[in-house]
Amino acid sequence: MWHTLSLEEVRKKLKTNFERGLTEDEAEKRKEKYGLNKLLESKKTNIFTKFINQFKDFMIIVLIIAAIISALLSYVQSSNEYVDSIIIIAIVILNAIMGVVQESKAEKSLEALKKMSAPTCKVKRNGQIKQVPSTEIVPGDIIIVEAGNYVPADARLIKAYNLKIEESALTRRNSFHRKKCV
Repeated sequence: MWHTLSLEEVRKKLKTNFERGLTEDEAEKRKEKYGLNKLLESKKTNIFTKFINQFKDFMIIVLIIAAIISALLSYVQSSNEYVDSIIIIAIVILNAIMGVVQESKAEKSLEALKKMSAPTCKVKRNGQIKQVPSTEIVPGDIIIVEAGNYVPADARLIKAYNLKIEESALTRRNSFHRKKCV
């Protein structure tokens, strides 16, 4: 959304000053309102819970019901042909195992991304450039990014000279949220 607005519209919406940045008081108020600039942490679940959660999908439930019906029909007909039921259950279990593995890989990628984030950054506050922890950035802060820096938050560019960005860490399929900052 921010990239579609003009710089003047961004300045007005975020009530910030591009030359002086935010005041310390305003930054503190915004930190209280919006919280810290860090990836949201979810409660970690154990592997058994992850495995059980794989069976909550509607299609998986339909397949399990189909396997039970197939087994019951084989039993009622005394045919003792449970091959279909066994195959369906095996596919459902294999699918659940693959789901747990994928979920674990995604969590590891998110942990690696957290470790890569910048511990500190430069911002304009009260007209001066100041080094602050990246968790202290708030919406409306003017962030100074120099060659080799990690970008500490989602941001709207005001000025850029010879900008080159390495985005490979973000090309994995991760779901995470960061605060919007200028």
